[in-house]
Amino acid sequence: MSLNLLEQMNLYMQNISKEDYLSVIYKSADSNGEIKANQIAEQLNISNAAVTDMLRKLSKEGYVEYKRYKGTKLTNSGEDYARNMVRRHRIWELFLHQIVGLPWDKVHNEAHNLEHSASDELINKMEEMLDYPEYDPHGDPIPDKNGHLPKINLGVPLGSVKPGIKVKVNRVHDFDSSFLQYISKIGIELNKEIMVVEALEFDHSLLVEIDKKETSISSKVAANIFVTEVK
Repeated sequence: MSLNLLEQMNLYMQNISKEDYLSVIYKSADSNGEIKANQIAEQLNISNAAVTDMLRKLSKEGYVEYKRYKGTKLTNSGEDYARNMVRRHRIWELFLHQIVGLPWDKVHNEAHNLEHSASDELINKMEEMLDYPEYDPHGDPIPDKNGHLPKINLGVPLGSVKPGIKVKVNRVHDFDSSFLQYISKIGIELNKEIMVVEALEFDHSLLVEIDKKETSISSKVAANIFVTEVK
């Protein structure tokens, strides 16, 4: 018997673990370490009410500091937990990309399925096999087993770059496979040089030059690509 839509939604929300919440908070918090509940809901594609319920639980367990209508931030134990989950996820992504040969738009979901079940010993062995990498396939930093991150320039959103400036792609957001497929199709990858030709005031889209070919990209796409200026 097939599930109705409400039952499907409830099952989906039940499958979103505390690790998913803590990882989103860790990766998407602002410079003060805070994130709004609606931002978490948007990234996990669930309701604000579901996020509120989970944040209350995580607060009781000591993983987050949560006050309704205010930003949520990780406690020290929550940050340690989340950092370890992010480490496991990004090592799996790199392993699947480099060793297994999956394209960068496929590794996120596969790594998500694997990160919860692998032992720390296996993760450490994979890290050794990969020669202690500092970045995952999307340019995000990988914490080492002691929780230390490499010193890198995370870059600025492509949408903030002024016309006439040449930039290099540092990293891209990995939460949407269709986004990764799209930017791959137009020639965007890590370390790719891009020239911003024009910024349109009407919709904040950009005209960019990639491999000597001009392409128009939306403000949403540009906001998920992070770059540094080429001197």
